[in-house]
Amino acid sequence: MAVTFTDLHTAEGLKALEQHLAGKTYISGDAISKDDIKVFAAVPSRPGAEFPNAARWYDTVAAALASRFPGKAVGVNLPGAGAASASAAAAPAAKDADEDDDDLDLFGDETEEDKKAAEERAASKASAKKKESGKSSVLLDVKPWDDETDMKKLEEAVRSVQMEGLTWGASKLVPVGYGIKKLQIMLTIVDDLVSVDSLIEEHLTEEPINEYVQSCDIVAFNKI
Repeated sequence: MAVTFTDLHTAEGLKALEQHLAGKTYISGDAISKDDIKVFAAVPSRPGAEFPNAARWYDTVAAALASRFPGKAVGVNLPGAGAASASAAAAPAAKDADEDDDDLDLFGDETEEDKKAAEERAASKASAKKKESGKSSVLLDVKPWDDETDMKKLEEAVRSVQMEGLTWGASKLVPVGYGIKKLQIMLTIVDDLVSVDSLIEEHLTEEPINEYVQSCDIVAFNKI
């Protein structure tokens, strides 16, 4: 059966905790558990002498936390939180527990909202990992319509295409013949985000860029 404590920052709340701990070392069971950490985090400071059971329990939990977190603490002030540095030290151990000073359900199960949030975090991490799964270096030939095409504007038009996973690199003009030059340009892509074929068909040879670009050819494609 779930045990509920309220207002642990008041004498009335500590009285209920004192009664619960009569003849017990921990909140539940024979060893320290998340139940103890949750309640410890809700108690602002060590209970006074009028609450011997609660004070003894508080010292036991504090000692367990001190052994787990041996670093020297200098004290932390949390305005408005009403908790001393000892309670603040319990926060890392209680991060997986739902803290509520006024209503602590010690045996509460994980809610559907918690499960959904965890699934979304896992999916986000998997997506981020997938996005960086592989990259490729591509050398592209971009051909103009004729020798009157402004190659500077052609390159500006090509580089104006921006999308996630696409990085334009070095470029140069290469003579083709009859006074015509083609633009040879490097680009780096994230494989899962950018398709070179789509880049050419849906962007580089479509309006308004096709005013300057006649066609594009993949000269080299190498995995990085």
